[in-house]
Amino acid sequence: MRLLLIADTHLPQRARKLPAQVWREVEAADVVIHAGDWVEVALLDELEARSKRLIGVYGNNDGADLRARLPEIARADLGGVRLAVIHETGGKQGRERRCDERFPDTDVLVFGHSHIPWDTVTPNGLRLLNPGSPTDRRRQPFCTYQTAEIRDGELRDVALHELPLRR
Repeated sequence: MRLLLIADTHLPQRARKLPAQVWREVEAADVVIHAGDWVEVALLDELEARSKRLIGVYGNNDGADLRARLPEIARADLGGVRLAVIHETGGKQGRERRCDERFPDTDVLVFGHSHIPWDTVTPNGLRLLNPGSPTDRRRQPFCTYQTAEIRDGELRDVALHELPLRR
């Protein structure tokens, strides 16, 4: 099962559209995961139409229209991997401890908010993933997203992808 992880798209404020490379990944993915801060509902509609399966949550920049359609926390069992998605986990100091406490029955937690790619494992074995942002790099050198696969009940081949700088 191929996964695409994105967050913090901020469309159309930070970019007019998702990069073509990300849309190719949408087409290839079995599951697209969006960890919030969509900003406008149009991207949700388009991802729902173009994805085989979409799991998403709202973020702090998402208004009532998105909050009406998306949860604060999404959970799914994907091929035996217990997944949760949330937009914010708080500051990086103490993140692992807080996430272990809040998500004890989870194998993988996907989050956003910071626009900073993240891939760690907590002391209790929870995998924490933040794909960064495909449209707003902030102070990062590149816009980014992540891909991963689930095989034999395990998350594998997590990869961070850098996007070319926009002109």
